[in-house]
Amino acid sequence: MRTDIVLTLTGPDRVGIVEDVSKAMLDLGGNIETSRMARLGGEFAILALVSVPSERVDELEAALAHLSDEGYKVTTIRTRAAAQAAPAGTWYRIEVEGADHEGIIQTIAHGLSQRGINIESAETWTTGAPTTGQPLFCMTALVVVPTSLETSEWMAELDEAGREANVDITVALADKD
Repeated sequence: MRTDIVLTLTGPDRVGIVEDVSKAMLDLGGNIETSRMARLGGEFAILALVSVPSERVDELEAALAHLSDEGYKVTTIRTRAAAQAAPAGTWYRIEVEGADHEGIIQTIAHGLSQRGINIESAETWTTGAPTTGQPLFCMTALVVVPTSLETSEWMAELDEAGREANVDITVALADKD
């Protein structure tokens, strides 16, 4: 039997950090099921769903303890339930783009949550605008819209959020995988 654990790691970026974490998992007979890894500023972050043999769960933190000594913050949390099926509803990809300013993510998230729409994943970044070089905010999110929700209702809410944040939003059906 296996136990699923959410593992997070943050700390200084360096060559070999992903190798260290993946080797620790392999040595325990574990597996990295799903992960997101990124360098953010000069720091590195890992967010992963890992699975380890249930009898070795208590060894996981000890296997990663040397990273704490190197200045990394490592957390492990057992998931509350076995892997669940994808949520019911229709999956959409939402893309947001506009001049970067405070509050864009909150405005969009608020508009979605008011309609009971769950954000399954989101990525944000800034880049220089093609002509001016000014910071351009970009976001891609996968969301699940409840089947009971009329498309016109939630799209109107999202359009309003886009106007409020002064950003362009495009929406398309997405695969849930």
